[in-house]
Amino acid sequence: MRIATWNVNSLKARLPRVEEWLEQVRPDVVCLQETKLTEDAFPALTFQGLGYDSVHHGEGRWNGVAIVSRVGLEDVVNGFADGIEPDPDARLVSARCGGVRINAVYVPNGREVDHDHYHYKLSWLDRLVAHLDATTEGPSDEVVVAGDFNIAPTDLDVWDPAVFEGATHVTDPERHRYRALLDWGLHDVLRDRWPDEQLYSYYDYQAGRFHKREGVRIDFVLASQALADRGLLHLIDRNGRKGSKPSDHAPVISEFAA
Repeated sequence: MRIATWNVNSLKARLPRVEEWLEQVRPDVVCLQETKLTEDAFPALTFQGLGYDSVHHGEGRWNGVAIVSRVGLEDVVNGFADGIEPDPDARLVSARCGGVRINAVYVPNGREVDHDHYHYKLSWLDRLVAHLDATTEGPSDEVVVAGDFNIAPTDLDVWDPAVFEGATHVTDPERHRYRALLDWGLHDVLRDRWPDEQLYSYYDYQAGRFHKREGVRIDFVLASQALADRGLLHLIDRNGRKGSKPSDHAPVISEFAA
């Protein structure tokens, strides 16, 4: 099964690129973030025409997440299933696709350290662990959490640690929450495959960051042990960040044996 994640930074603006990419790469499941669409505006029929079922959780603002699957899509949950009050933002949708519990996530940015949105980000990540407990059989289940995490797990995941000093995405509390997902039983399968490589999934539009390879790695496919043991391919598709009017994120792809 080929599973991908891509923050498209407006599906309306990027739909032709997404269609072309789906036809070229033929992933089985794609998690999309920042659709920036309402439910009614989501192009489900377009994906259906390409052979994909889809589910979307969005508000039409700057968030919105979706799962697009050609291996089935069942048991859909919008938002958290932890029994607490609903998340005010559309940042999480989960479903079972081809037997795998897929969670598409768009973790809050955090804005500034100690900002209210930063504390919302930390609590959101805590709730994500509780959501996994509520929707899976635990780490022994086939589980994927994929999306834009807005966290660079280590200094290896940023092009220049000095530039990010004192900023969000690299603070100890954020990195601690990321490690809590690994402690739950997930694996950062791309980093496991390439432990020492500087690999980036996000490049700011300004200052020619992409061409200078000045990026950060904040988009992940995290997989439970049952899947990680069957990993065949793990990469960041830089071609998805090239060309006319690209998203500022590149797709991340992982493939697992049956």
